[in-house]
Amino acid sequence: MSASRLAFKVFAFAFLAVLPMSKAYAQAAGGPGEFDFYVLSLSWSSGFCETAAGARAHGQCDPGAGLGFVVHGLWPQYEHGYPQDCAPAARYPSRIALEAANGVYSSEGLARHEWQKHGTCSGKSPSDYFSSVRAARDMVTIPPPFTAPREAQTWTPIDVISVFIAANPRLRPGMVGISCAGSVLQEVKICFSKDLRDFHACPEVARQGCHAREISVPPVL
Repeated sequence: MSASRLAFKVFAFAFLAVLPMSKAYAQAAGGPGEFDFYVLSLSWSSGFCETAAGARAHGQCDPGAGLGFVVHGLWPQYEHGYPQDCAPAARYPSRIALEAANGVYSSEGLARHEWQKHGTCSGKSPSDYFSSVRAARDMVTIPPPFTAPREAQTWTPIDVISVFIAANPRLRPGMVGISCAGSVLQEVKICFSKDLRDFHACPEVARQGCHAREISVPPVL
């Protein structure tokens, strides 16, 4: 083997070996409050309830719940990657703090989980973090076709994004993405500035969206 080919193989091996480390670093870098923007994830309840996880979700997936989009979480995000499980202290929010989450999440269990995994990276107290989640949710207008549909619908991913942009004038392409399970709508993800005063460009989040040609939107339960 020539020296040049050997050098190339060594370089390639080193490059591939560092990729997982780079991803891990991107997810672990920084401490509480050290991030670039937020992602508000809104779960389409009837789509989520068709999954194995949804079958175990009490409250959100109870028969007759009648829920459309509900908050999955408000996630601190880097421009590349994201932090999680940041602070060992105050991992379990108090009863008073959880009162600030009433009506924001579909269950108290989800609120606790989201605080531990994502809220601890916000640099805020539990009460302030839950208040921020509510404020972000209140800034988003749900488009009329998704307020309480009683019949199944079929959409293209780009059309779902377009109606959200139409309903929220300051929202732009590249600030929103969607996710699906197979060809069923799961979530709409909207990016916010760190101060939650406006929407934020997040091309990495937008690119990771649903790539199905068409998606089904089950009616509210």
